[in-house]
Amino acid sequence: MFLAILVFLLVAGTIVGAYAAVVYLPGFLAGRRLDQRLQEVSFDPPPVDAGSTDTTLVKDTSQGPLPGVDRLISDTRAGSWMAKLIEQSGTRTTPSAVAIISLVAAIVGGSLMSLFVQQAFAVALAALVFGFAPFGWLLHRRTKRIKRFEEQFPEALDLLSRAIRAGHALQTAMGMVADELPDPVGPEFRKTFDQQNYGLPLRDALEDMSLRMPVLDVRFFVTAVLIQRDTGGNLAEILDNLAHVVRERFKIRRQVRVHTAHGRFTGWVLLALPAALAVALSFINPDHMNLLFHEHSGQMLLLAAAVMQFIGFIWIRQVIKIEV
Repeated sequence: MFLAILVFLLVAGTIVGAYAAVVYLPGFLAGRRLDQRLQEVSFDPPPVDAGSTDTTLVKDTSQGPLPGVDRLISDTRAGSWMAKLIEQSGTRTTPSAVAIISLVAAIVGGSLMSLFVQQAFAVALAALVFGFAPFGWLLHRRTKRIKRFEEQFPEALDLLSRAIRAGHALQTAMGMVADELPDPVGPEFRKTFDQQNYGLPLRDALEDMSLRMPVLDVRFFVTAVLIQRDTGGNLAEILDNLAHVVRERFKIRRQVRVHTAHGRFTGWVLLALPAALAVALSFINPDHMNLLFHEHSGQMLLLAAAVMQFIGFIWIRQVIKIEV
């Protein structure tokens, strides 16, 4: 009875959560974007007490649901990696929030696996997979954001070049890029523009930008600008040449994706074929497939097959991965 109630609550919660996400989430996200946009275009300074001297220009770090956890892991290597990952992914969250979500996901994943498989190793593996799922989502967001940045970066270089030819300084041109281009190029240039506008040397601001965006083209841009400031030269022409090089690299990368499409499709097919065959055999001969799920040796075979399938998929991905 307890198991039936637990399954009922999980299914009902999933259905209600999916309905609420479909109905209420678009409006919530639209309102959140509107509030963020209004905060960007408006500035309402807080009232300052004449007798108060507690003023600071130190950047205030947003606190998560567990500020103590944030302070505890901020000085560790894992905490620095999580904070950098969150910043690069463009997600408005904190390391403590990610830690809580990972812990809850691990508990839920292990509990669900224990309902179907009575093996401690399988439960631990499910808890590990579900626990790392939030980090996988952040890595996916970071990859997509970096790809969008790479696609928009040549346009940013062209805008910088045109602004410099029109007589603007590099700092002013960076502010124009921040105002004109969308996320993620606009916000990244906005951070760099604000840093150097508030007193940080341009060299340090550009190097910080190259750390936030680990893209080869950004390192080329930072190196070119710093060398030009030390030795002189036509910065507009340098940026035009760099934009041309970036676009040519994109052409080569798309050609490589065309030539490796067969390998990528083969990897997905080989990954999905055993699962699809198992589902088909479950309908054709249920007694034959039930042995894999109820017998200890069958469960071990399923686990070994899943691990080998994952290794094979990663292997194929590495074979067809060509850096350009």
